[in-house]
Order: sequence, then structure tokens, then C-alpha cells
Amino acid sequence: MASFGKREQEILTTIVETYISTGEPVGSRTLARRNREGLSAATIRNVMADLADAGLLAQPHTSSGRVPSVEGYRYYAERLSGGATLRPDEEQVIQGYFHGVNEVEDFMERTSHVLSLMSSGVGVAVTTGAGPRNALEHVHFQRLAAGRVLAIVVSRSGVVRDRVLRMPREVEQKELDLAARYINDNFRGWMIEDVRRELERRIEQERSEYDRLMHSLAELTQSGALASEDESAEVFVEGMANLVGSPADAERLRQLLKALEEKARIVELLCSYLDVRQEAVRVIVGLQEQMPDLSNFVLIGAPARSGEEILGRLAVIGPTRMDYQHTITAVSYIARMFDKLFNDSE
Repeated sequence: MASFGKREQEILTTIVETYISTGEPVGSRTLARRNREGLSAATIRNVMADLADAGLLAQPHTSSGRVPSVEGYRYYAERLSGGATLRPDEEQVIQGYFHGVNEVEDFMERTSHVLSLMSSGVGVAVTTGAGPRNALEHVHFQRLAAGRVLAIVVSRSGVVRDRVLRMPREVEQKELDLAARYINDNFRGWMIEDVRRELERRIEQERSEYDRLMHSLAELTQSGALASEDESAEVFVEGMANLVGSPADAERLRQLLKALEEKARIVELLCSYLDVRQEAVRVIVGLQEQMPDLSNFVLIGAPARSGEEILGRLAVIGPTRMDYQHTITAVSYIARMFDKLFNDSE
């Protein structure tokens, strides 16, 4: 990418922000009126030509003004300064949505909705089962009726998950208590997936010695009481309708709608682009490396941290013509709120 001086950067910034605001190609006369240095329209046209030659601007029609290219948006986003803040009323709205939330899944589900509202894009939040806070703390099995058992699994982070299991045979509460005690005594602090694998191994090796107990454990694990979180990451998506307001964008946005219906691909996308080591919000302009259909879209996202641990990821996906600074600020604000809430709650 070519390096430009302050004048070129300011003109590119004005073009990008004007186009984001109006949706109309930006001409040299418009820029001349907004330029603080009093540059002539001819000088501005020369700068625009240089930016176009560098691939940062495109011209939809011969007689029209210029619009940012994907590279232009990327150049602009990389140079946004930090330190922007939300308006007090916006902070109040966000805080109101998260009032009383004390579980990761609840927070992330609300995050997708809030980001959708704040950005007019698609809000996406993904939880992850990785990390020591998601290790097993306690499990309890309660007989409900014939062939039905309530499984309650508590993680180290305090998240409680419950499922009603349909058992292939009648199981007495005494058996369930023994099974829960065995798991709690032997596997507290283990990752759930490791518990399942180790139980399967022990079942095979020790079936003769612990036949009765192991038989109950096998039925419980096979029924899904200890299903791996990694196998079915919780994905929350909201705000799809925000992307279909303009008829001119309908065909291009149809591809996004199709792609976002496949939640597994969203998980893959976020995991690929949001490095768990990153501290700040990351902006990815042009998502074609992961999804060819999304070459004209941008992802603005961050990891959902609790201290040094990653408990999920949150992001906005939208067209390149979006309010980058405001969206970055909103994503950063919610990510910090997540960290404070679940760090302070330990």
C-alpha cells in the first residue's frame, strides 16, 4: 500500500465519511467546500486521481464523483484514531440491556441484539467452551419421572446448564446419586469434553469391576448430559433486516443473508479473524478469504475476555459503507463491560 501525505489522507477520510453519510459519489466541488485548507477543486481532483491510481477510490460512472474501494475503506479504517466515546444516552441504553445479567450466554445473546441496534448491521456473538472457567465444578442428576432425568452441570465460571434426558431404561435416584458422586469426586476441574472421553475409556477398561455404576454413567453421557460445548457453540445473530433497506443492495446483501444462515460458518469466520491474543477491536475489510460472498463487507469485532481468558467473541458484520468509528467504539465498550462484569464476579 502506498504511503500518502497528510493532504491525501485528509481528502480520503473526507470522501469515505461523506460517502458513508450520504451514499452518493463524492465530487471535487463537495470536497472543496468542506476542505479547511481552501484547496481548489482542481487540486483536489489531482489528489483524487492519485488516490484512484493507488486503488483507494473507484468511479461508478464516467461523469460521477468517486467512492471508496475496499482498499480505500481498509486504508481509512487502519488510520482511525482511538479514544472515541459513545454518547451518554447510548451508554445508558447499553447498560440497560445488560442490567441484571450474570451469565455468559445471557450476556452474549443480548450483545448480538445491542450491536445490531448500535451499528445498523448484523450483531454476532459466539460463546466458547474453552478455558479453565468452563471446567466442570459440579454435576447433579435428578429423577423426574419414568425414563426422564434432569441433568444439571455447573462450570467453574458459575454458568449453570440443565437438560432433561430421556433414558432408555428406568433409573433410580440412588443410581443417579452414585453417578453424580463419581463424576464430582473424580473429575472436578476437568474440561467437559475430557470428562466424556475419560469416562468412555474407563467404561471400556473397568466394565467388569464397576458394571452397575459404569452402565449408568454410559447411558447418562450418551444421552447428552456432558455434551462438549465445542461441538455446539452457542451463536447469537440479530439485525439481518438492517441490511436490506436499500433496493440497490438487495442482490449483494442476499449473499450475506445466505452465508449468515449457516451458523457454523460464522463460528469459523470469527475464530479465524479474531485472534485470541488481541487486546483491541479488530477491523477486517473484505471477508473474501473466508467467505467469497462477503468481499464487500466488513467485520468489526473483539474477543469477550474475562481477564486473560477468552469466553467468546463479539462482532458486527455489515457493508463496507458503515460508520466505522461508532461501531468500533460500541464493540470496544461492550467488550470492556463483559470483562468488568465477569472479572469482578469471580
